[in-house]
Amino acid sequence: MEAIRASIPLSTLTTKLHKTSSNTPIFNLQFTPRTNSSLSSISPKIRKFSSETFTALSPTISTEPTDPSETEVEIQNPDEKFDWYAQWYPIMPVCDLDKRVPHGKRVMGIDVVVWWDRNENQWKVFDDCCPHRLAPLSEGRIDQWGRLQCVYHGWCFNGAGDCKFIPQAAPDGPPVHTFKKACVAPYPSIVQHDIVWFLPNTDPQYKDIHLKKRPPYIPELEDPLYTKVLASRDIHYGYEVLIENLMDPAHVPYSHYGIMHVPNREGGRPLEISVQKLDVNGFTGKQESGVCKFLPPCVFFFSKIFQSQDDALKSANGNKEPSSHVSPKKLLFIFFCIPVSPGKSRLIWTNPRNFGVWIDRIVPQWVFHVGQNLLLDSDLYLLHLEEHKIMEVGPSNWLKACFVPTKADALVVGFRQWLNKYAGGQVDWRNKFTGALPPTPPREQLMDRYWSHVVNCRSCTTALKGLNVLEAVLQFTSVALIGFVAAAKHDLMSAATRTTLVCMAVLCFGASKWLSQFIYKTFHYHDYSHALK
Repeated sequence: MEAIRASIPLSTLTTKLHKTSSNTPIFNLQFTPRTNSSLSSISPKIRKFSSETFTALSPTISTEPTDPSETEVEIQNPDEKFDWYAQWYPIMPVCDLDKRVPHGKRVMGIDVVVWWDRNENQWKVFDDCCPHRLAPLSEGRIDQWGRLQCVYHGWCFNGAGDCKFIPQAAPDGPPVHTFKKACVAPYPSIVQHDIVWFLPNTDPQYKDIHLKKRPPYIPELEDPLYTKVLASRDIHYGYEVLIENLMDPAHVPYSHYGIMHVPNREGGRPLEISVQKLDVNGFTGKQESGVCKFLPPCVFFFSKIFQSQDDALKSANGNKEPSSHVSPKKLLFIFFCIPVSPGKSRLIWTNPRNFGVWIDRIVPQWVFHVGQNLLLDSDLYLLHLEEHKIMEVGPSNWLKACFVPTKADALVVGFRQWLNKYAGGQVDWRNKFTGALPPTPPREQLMDRYWSHVVNCRSCTTALKGLNVLEAVLQFTSVALIGFVAAAKHDLMSAATRTTLVCMAVLCFGASKWLSQFIYKTFHYHDYSHALK
């Protein structure tokens, strides 16, 4: 989590973190679920942490034989079971979806097609499979009547999944397009927080599930006073490892050394982290720097409130009541972790805040994505290899195979305990896969940015096209200047002018070569060697 968190330069936002006399920042987290949400049982305010929180050894007493994996969090209703196929899953941010074309995505091992139904003004999510010959509908098109058309044989479907036209069917023959087998399976879908969500179950009982149960609601994502920039990337390691990495702040000084606000590789220190009693609906964690919450299966977020200077002075004087007339400066780090298939996941992230809003209005999104992608790249390869080692010992043996003696691993241990107690120890793929991880591809393919992010990001795609044009213009200018100098007669051009044009040509050529390297590292592949940092 600290990885993406480090990509926002808070100093640039002209915001300082004021501390109390005890040098302890004051943080708070407010979570307000909707009344019709499955999370309605969660109190809108974080309760005081129970004394029975997860504990782990401090490095200063490492001789103690206690192992935090054996000191479990207080478990509520351990007989409850988490149903992976009765939950909402995010697919993609709306800002990165094109209404003119269908989009193919994979979630929970299910291939789906997301397309805009202009007749109902809604995003629809279908099974990405034409009932005719099983061709992918994501390779199709939206026809002139706003229907989803399979381009293999032209079958057309409306927003309910009903087949409306089969070109090969005789007009005076039986209406084969009305048969049930001619329909496409539609999934329940909804747009919330500018993200398209779907529930991976076509059972009729879930048709109107959005009226009873909605995705987790985070009020800051709908507050106009907050700025937010959504981004996504496909990751070459699995859902479990992705969540564990986001829950682990201790790896930041080492895995992300030298990036953004991670200047010190030897910045490791004991961390005070605890986990509140967990249940089937997840758990809450408390860190030195704030409070976080895991809402299964996909949502993990961290929140902190920056204490104002007036409140800091009041706290120093013994008055703990905050100022009522000033809105506190609040920053959240929200991650949507999506299981795609064994060894693959997708991350959607955003950092809403109610200060420094002007920065996101003038700085293009792709500029922020440059640093954020580098952060993801810096530990991608090692986490990919780590997952293979976990698979060798078996996911169910994680708590036995891994030695986690410090409080820094409390959130990770809490997640593994939740996974084992309520969710079967791993993602339920319903026997769609053999259980083996895909082989490790070449490093360039594993850390490729274009297909994992750029092609799905409207801001980065636009920037890439613009920079490619600029590179071509620089190269053309360089060649044109050299050609002009060579063709011009000596008596028509002074030596100073000739020298100036040649220098400009060289500069344009050098700029084009530098820009080519910048484009490659920013939008295609940027290697990261820890040994040489």
